[in-house]
Amino acid sequence: MSSVKKDILFRVALVYFLMGVLGIAVIVKAAYTQIFEGAELTKLMETISLKDIIIEPTRGDILATDGRILATSVPSYEIRMDTRVPGLTDAIFNAGIDSLSLCLSKLPGKKPASVYKREITNARKRGNAGDRYLLLASKVNYNDLKLIKKFPIFRLGQHTGGLITVSENDRKLPHEGLARRTIGYLTKEPNGNFPGLEGAYDVYLRGERGVGMKQKLSGGTLMPVKGADSVEPKDGGDVVSTIDVNIQDVAETSLHKRLIHHNAHHGSVVVMEVATGEVKAIVNLGKNENGSYSERYNYALGEAVEPGSTFKLMTYMVALEDGYIQLTDSVNNGSGKVKYYDKLVTDDNRQSTMGWLTVEEAFALSSNVSITKIINKYYRDKQKQFIDRLYSMNLNQKLGLELSGESEPDIKYPGSKLWSGVSLTQMAYGYEVLLAPIHTLTFYNAVANNGRMVKPQFVKEFRRRGSVERKKETEIVKSSISSAATIRKVKKMMEAVVEYGTAKHIKTDLYPIAGKTGTAQIANGKFGFRDKKHYASFVGYFPADRPKYSCIVTVYAPTLNGTGGGTVAAPVFREIADKIYAADPDMNEPLRPEKEDAPADIPYAKSGFYKDLSLVFKELKIPVRKEAPKADNAEWVSVTSGDERIEVKNRNVYQHLVPNVVDMGLKDALFLLEQRGMQVAVRGRGRIISQSIAPGSEIARNRSIVLEMSQ
Repeated sequence: MSSVKKDILFRVALVYFLMGVLGIAVIVKAAYTQIFEGAELTKLMETISLKDIIIEPTRGDILATDGRILATSVPSYEIRMDTRVPGLTDAIFNAGIDSLSLCLSKLPGKKPASVYKREITNARKRGNAGDRYLLLASKVNYNDLKLIKKFPIFRLGQHTGGLITVSENDRKLPHEGLARRTIGYLTKEPNGNFPGLEGAYDVYLRGERGVGMKQKLSGGTLMPVKGADSVEPKDGGDVVSTIDVNIQDVAETSLHKRLIHHNAHHGSVVVMEVATGEVKAIVNLGKNENGSYSERYNYALGEAVEPGSTFKLMTYMVALEDGYIQLTDSVNNGSGKVKYYDKLVTDDNRQSTMGWLTVEEAFALSSNVSITKIINKYYRDKQKQFIDRLYSMNLNQKLGLELSGESEPDIKYPGSKLWSGVSLTQMAYGYEVLLAPIHTLTFYNAVANNGRMVKPQFVKEFRRRGSVERKKETEIVKSSISSAATIRKVKKMMEAVVEYGTAKHIKTDLYPIAGKTGTAQIANGKFGFRDKKHYASFVGYFPADRPKYSCIVTVYAPTLNGTGGGTVAAPVFREIADKIYAADPDMNEPLRPEKEDAPADIPYAKSGFYKDLSLVFKELKIPVRKEAPKADNAEWVSVTSGDERIEVKNRNVYQHLVPNVVDMGLKDALFLLEQRGMQVAVRGRGRIISQSIAPGSEIARNRSIVLEMSQ
């Protein structure tokens, strides 16, 4: 054997030997890894391919008192496109980009097709991380999402078409702006920072987050996996508010109409149930830059202002409770003016308040002069006694409402920095004190509730999956704000306001109203009262003889058609009260039952199909006299209402002739005419009074006939 051949064989053997050694090494390493390092590597792989994700719970609903939804979470979607997904070749992209852009442009509120095409094309060219996952649309509803999935390119699937959808929950208000500020809203702030019931009960509404795992597959796709470390989210509970949608709608409509009529800056209404303190309606409307009105701020809770004459109730109660006055005592108003130091006090309606007035008349006619004279006479040297009595009625304390934004009442004390020689008399008729509308209403509600002051309540109960978890009970702020005798007296005074006083124009014979008008001038900082803006209000309760609801109406800075509480705010109160009274059977006198043997009124009835009519007549126990049929097809009848019974006569109908449908309802007429192939046009509603083709005419298929209705 030659040396060359030996050399070749040696080299081949060496290669085989080395390959064998390498193969054995691989096998040994694999076995070692599997046996000794397998567990650690498995854990390492999981940390790389498995990812913890936060699972957001479904936020609970906010409901009206009758269960209707005021706020709910509706799923929406963010639409993105992976412009460089591996399966999206240039051929597929170029063939479908025009059609995709056109489809996207037809979605509600979206951009033109040319803009979409330019943005997607540029993002695909750049291909960086920010452009690759291009945001195309947000807040997309489910129906639109189903359409988007069928768009060109997108219908090829995620790995070829590049469609990426991200689910999120949007908060929706089915009743739009109704009670918007009280319901509240959500923000993107990490600490919440949102008002209303959404903020007050955020912890209960939002539920508890869950934790899940997703595994990264080839191509970067994340697939949910179940594991021992997964924690299911706990959905939020539902909050049932005290808001009555019907009363809320009435209150908002009434206030909105008056704000426009008086060109006011803003206003508020609160309707409260006397016994429980449940707030049935709360409206806060402010003027926008374009002149429209919307809920921008919770004026009812957060706007502490000088209330004006509605504060006279508190002032008179102090003097009555201390025993200094009686309703029949008289006050001499003279010319309707009085001066304390440099402060001149006058009556707005001096012609009716000059001379002598009883205490009741002075309150009913809202005399500023009378109340300042009474308070100056008895408390000039007992100023602390006057303020202490106000404090004892809880007027200087916040109510601790569940909603954020409640303002602090401000009733200053003698000797404080801002106390002056005219403070006592100014406070007597509602100046130099600050109260929010909710504080004033709570006090008046206490009077209606025979002295028991209850806390305004905005929530009735808490539910989870339809079951009640907890009910909120009525909270008593003060068991009695004064003696029963004083309560009886001030109730009589408030009834006099509507009977013959400053709110006499809202008096109704249907039910008695008790309340008080208020008109205060609004100070403008260092300029004082130069702007001559007013704050008009009316607060009271109804029915006065058995109070069920209390209500306050405030209107800030009316500039047209009057500025006083009697002309601006009181009519809103009356309109709301009228509609609540009409809709509430508990507030109306029950109807007296008729005697069983009394003859029934015979109602009007339309002609038509006798079998249907006879069932109604039988159910209502209406006597009927029917003519004997003359033909087998006498199912259709003419009906006449007599004094004692329904008279029924046969109306024969034939298939080949135009039927007589006069005096029938539209349902029966359409059945007869369309069954015979006729085209029917209808004008009006009600019962049929004429037909364009005479009864008995020959039927011509597809022939048009016009029916004239009674209305």
